[in-house]
Amino acid sequence: MRIIAVCGMGIGTSVLLKMNIDQALEALGETADVEASDISSARGAAASADLVMTSAELAPQLGDIDTPIAVVNNFVDQDEVREKLAAALDL
Repeated sequence: MRIIAVCGMGIGTSVLLKMNIDQALEALGETADVEASDISSARGAAASADLVMTSAELAPQLGDIDTPIAVVNNFVDQDEVREKLAAALDL
């Protein structure tokens, strides 16, 4: 499984979200390759991903992609990240 964490620049916030996704996956007993990405790169990378996690502001900028998008309101809220991940993965 491949998950992309997306922020505007792909440097700070997406790395923070990636780390929280990694922790959430561990808590859920799941494994995945998680990649931090900027919005421009994510458009192309989403085609080969199983899930994209990003903010409500950036989700529409991904365009019309077939990959499910999970919107996270607070990237540092571990409970929210875990809940959104579990819902997106039907766990």
